Amino acid sequence: MQSPNTRPGRLGRPPRLSREAILVAAQRVLDEEGAEYLSMRRLARELSSTPMALYHHVRDKDELLMLLLDAYVRRIPRPDFPDHPRERVVAGAQALHDILEDCPWGVEVLASDRFVSTSATWIVESIVDALVLCGLSPGDAVYAYRVIWCCLVGELTARPFRARTTPSADERRRGLEAVIDGLLSQNTA
Repeated sequence: MQSPNTRPGRLGRPPRLSREAILVAAQRVLDEEGAEYLSMRRLARELSSTPMALYHHVRDKDELLMLLLDAYVRRIPRPDFPDHPRERVVAGAQALHDILEDCPWGVEVLASDRFVSTSATWIVESIVDALVLCGLSPGDAVYAYRVIWCCLVGELTARPFRARTTPSADERRRGLEAVIDGLLSQNTA
């Protein structure tokens, strides 16, 4: 028999929602329907819940997408970057491109400048550190990274609207190298 001074655990029905359940359902909607169809209202229907209940677990759709992007990036093995700083910049930019190419909705979230994927900071740090090793000041290295970022975002966001074919990996690499070499050449001027 239970003592009157001991309380059983929480009474009532167990919570149906968790952040993990929300993320799994949101990923399913993204995979099956695309980012344009993911909304808090759509997600609530998927979970047989209300939109308001979701807000107890995530702030808004942007935070939800950032959490999904972080989870995605955590699953990606980190590549071995070359020792030469310039080649490390190119490899880091290519790795960032490849990650975002496989996760097109991530470009929109990161391009908003309101959120930073904590799981992807290693790529940014690798590129900026390599730019500093190439001789740029820390401030110039951050500027150069932002230029590289804008080139990548531009290429990835324009891709669906192009009537012509997408550049090959070699063409994209040559373009990326031209941008990086141009940024690095400003250091010697």
